[in-house]
Amino acid sequence: MKNSSKAAKDTALELLSFTQEKRKGQRFSFLFEPRKAAWGINMEENNNCKNMEISNKKKIYTKESCESDKSLEERFEFRNIFPGEADQAVAIEKICFPPNEACSEKMMRERVAGLADLFLVAVDRGTGKIAGFLNGLSTDEPAFRDEFFVDASLYDPDGKNIMLLGLDVLPEYRMQGLAREIVSRYICREAERGRKMLLLTCLKSKIKMYEKMGFYNNGIASSSWGGEEWYEMGYRIVDCEKNT
Repeated sequence: MKNSSKAAKDTALELLSFTQEKRKGQRFSFLFEPRKAAWGINMEENNNCKNMEISNKKKIYTKESCESDKSLEERFEFRNIFPGEADQAVAIEKICFPPNEACSEKMMRERVAGLADLFLVAVDRGTGKIAGFLNGLSTDEPAFRDEFFVDASLYDPDGKNIMLLGLDVLPEYRMQGLAREIVSRYICREAERGRKMLLLTCLKSKIKMYEKMGFYNNGIASSSWGGEEWYEMGYRIVDCEKNT
């Protein structure tokens, strides 16, 4: 029992912290640190989740997990993207990603026009400009495929799954917790909308990093984007209040 308790404690601690890695050959570069009590890791403190299993395939969602970073909230406005901000999104994408991975200008404009509610932007209150954003596409499809990157018509507003298409943070705003805050808010927002799973793709070297965030490895993805071999990572949302 002692060994079992120690293993459980180590697993919980691993889920609660990880170090940021340099963005090299990956579509996402962010640090996400779930909060202990909020994510129900201490099952005895979360009555609604007592009978639920914590594993690398389940992430407990509760409203408390959506507590925001007050210091960042003072500096940034978090919201959907506006149609007039498409130029900014295009420019930021070119800065954040190499040509073989970046979304094309045409596709980015289509996303902004048709999928604005699946963007989450962080706007610098001082400049009024976008500092970073995360965008996705909702669908009922269970697996990631390259067509999601290039065909906005695959969007299903009632889809229960989100395909994460890219997280962008301008260099001058990195290492400040902004990317982490964007991801945290995005997950909580989509959980409130009734989504069940988020999917992304990453290179093999980044699998462990995403596993520490609560994502699980689905194996090699049906993706050859940028001429690379990608792995599909999933983040399953379980609403404790709806599972009591």
